[in-house]
Amino acid sequence: MLLPFKNHLQEQFPKVLTSKVLIAVSGGVDSVVLTHLCKEANMDISLAHCNFNLRGDESNADENFVLSLGDALDTEVFIESFETEAYAKEKKISIQMAARELRYHWFEELRDTLQFDYVLTAHHANDNLETVLINFVRGTGLEGLTGIPASNGFVIRPLLPFTRIEIEDFARNSHIKWREDSSNASNKYFRNKIRNEVIPLLQELNPQLLESFDNTRKHLEQSSVLIDDYISAIFPRIAREEEFGYRFPIKMLKTIPNLKAVMFELFKSFGFTEWEDVYGLLDTQPGKIVYSKTHRLIRDREDLLLTTIPSDIDKKFGISQEEEVVMLPMGTFHIEEVSQITETAKNSVFVDQEKLHFPLEVRKWEKGDHFYPFGMKGKKKLSKFFKDEKLSLPEKENCWLLLSGGDIVWVIGYRPDARFAVTDDSKSILRITYTP
Repeated sequence: MLLPFKNHLQEQFPKVLTSKVLIAVSGGVDSVVLTHLCKEANMDISLAHCNFNLRGDESNADENFVLSLGDALDTEVFIESFETEAYAKEKKISIQMAARELRYHWFEELRDTLQFDYVLTAHHANDNLETVLINFVRGTGLEGLTGIPASNGFVIRPLLPFTRIEIEDFARNSHIKWREDSSNASNKYFRNKIRNEVIPLLQELNPQLLESFDNTRKHLEQSSVLIDDYISAIFPRIAREEEFGYRFPIKMLKTIPNLKAVMFELFKSFGFTEWEDVYGLLDTQPGKIVYSKTHRLIRDREDLLLTTIPSDIDKKFGISQEEEVVMLPMGTFHIEEVSQITETAKNSVFVDQEKLHFPLEVRKWEKGDHFYPFGMKGKKKLSKFFKDEKLSLPEKENCWLLLSGGDIVWVIGYRPDARFAVTDDSKSILRITYTP
């Protein structure tokens, strides 16, 4: 197995052979064999073991075993102890998900702090099959049927081409010792049910199950790449990037063949799950919104708008009279005194300095706000102004105001207030420029 392992690394991950590598070692046969293979390949390795404190003395025995393994191979070992059950309860997630989050966060910390180039994990062909079956049973898109990626950022899984039988045979033939996790025999966990009950039945039907699965997985992986290429090609044609996010013209979307499949691929990475509601936005009334945990899709007049969910925090910022350049979270303000009005632009305004009361205030618009739009007679509610300007919901939410003494000086990017306009009697003119 050593030669095929080295050949696989040379073909797929040649840099790993000469890099500083951290190996995730549980003490089980898979990670212990991976450690021995890397050591025999003369790689620069260190070991990292997570004690999740889920199996009492057995967990501590695993930790001691990994420390002994490090001593035997003259290899540095890092140990971290986690309160996994408390973490899962706090985050309201499963024990398995908690363990996954804890270990990968720790691996990243080690890699970043101690300058490891890669982290290796011992996932193998059987793990890949189990993962795909779990995804299939729970419901998934094409991505969930392509299995565990061989690499994901700094994480590399060099044993994916090898089966559990090959790994165990190598361990026995090489007289390698390992630890057996007693929880693997329990069908309390979903993965164990798949491993211990479902896969043996499938292998009775097809003794070449792993080979058949790998062929199918490769075909699906190629299809997934093809779809990604297609979406990358059409995205610039159907999406317009704006300050709030993206705008998708509905008429253009409806010309695309297999539209439901395309919409799934367009929006899946933003966390949406209620797909019938997402598709329904194409034919519903303006104002309808579908949410994911992080984003929302809004049916505007003629478009779908994709934005992040805005924060509920209402912040206000001040600008003193002495400041010429003010950098705020939403953008930068440049304030300068000029002798005359030059060309006006959407991102700048000219005001009579003597009419201003400092400090100026910058804030989001609020219900009930009104102003005296320059070029119009009388005052107008901002809500009515936005409606007349046909602003979308995200554009209204991202609208900022510049105020003086509580009065609106400028609906930034849209319209100044006539009360602060420069007249023939103005003695001091300020130009205020805003850059988002």
